[in-house]
Amino acid sequence: MRVVMFGYQTWGHRTLQALLDSEHDVVTVVTHPKSEHAYEKIWSDSVADLAEEHGVPVIIRNRPDDEELFDLLKAADPDIIVANNWRTWIPPHIYSLPRHGTLNIHDSLLPKYAGFSPIIWALINGEQEVGVTAHMMDEVLDAGDIVDQRAVPVGPKDTATDLFHKTVDLIAPVTVGALARIAVGETEFTKQDRAQASFFHKRSEEDIRINWDWPADVLERLVRAQSAPYPSAFTFHRGKRLEILAATVSEGRYGGTPGRIFYREGEGVVIVAGADARTGRNHGLAITRVRTEDGHELPATEYFTSMGGYLTSRA
Repeated sequence: MRVVMFGYQTWGHRTLQALLDSEHDVVTVVTHPKSEHAYEKIWSDSVADLAEEHGVPVIIRNRPDDEELFDLLKAADPDIIVANNWRTWIPPHIYSLPRHGTLNIHDSLLPKYAGFSPIIWALINGEQEVGVTAHMMDEVLDAGDIVDQRAVPVGPKDTATDLFHKTVDLIAPVTVGALARIAVGETEFTKQDRAQASFFHKRSEEDIRINWDWPADVLERLVRAQSAPYPSAFTFHRGKRLEILAATVSEGRYGGTPGRIFYREGEGVVIVAGADARTGRNHGLAITRVRTEDGHELPATEYFTSMGGYLTSRA
């Protein structure tokens, strides 16, 4: 098939590479300009550079809604558009232009975790598996019929970075597998159960701020979700920002006020956590490694030279 590809960052790069390695003919690539947004500078392999290396025409757009782009796409005469990590709305006259419509590749197990940053949100929420879905695009974001979907388990110590590497390796087989079904004329695919759907927003600074009213197991997953190269989860100690680089759920149960710097346990320092921590039934968050406001990284047992005082959500 003749394919136009819409994509950005490493997800788009992997999709384009899979298409270039396939039997299909990539006739045009549409991608975004480079961004200074913190999350868009992560996993930033260039779709434009890969396309140009293979002699594929490249169109740069923030939004695909101008007449010139539509004329260029019509001239490319695609059988299908394949999109992955396209960051803005694709209007109906674009996604319905090709003979077979538009196939979107999304890094979650739809219908759950439509929208943005699905791996991070899924890890924070304690999901047991994550994955990649290829679905036909329609008027509702990430809601079209599923053509192919593959999953990987979430390990007890997996970070968002680990899960990125696990899921990005699924892009090629999911994309090529979905296209194989479409190329032979299949048109009946799996409807999404909208009762199971969830939609998540882009992550920002506020989403990585630690709230000590959260249970320790959720905070431990937040720390793993915000693993390098993502911005680290942070709190404040004595009015200064403190990034939490590694932590575990405490073995013991600790009662008191959330945020209290309480007790050394093993290689960590336990912070009281959970809105109902006063009951004494909660585990705490055992912080093991931190980074100070001036960028100094050290074990928590060296940073917290004495117990007492509080970590807070704001300075």
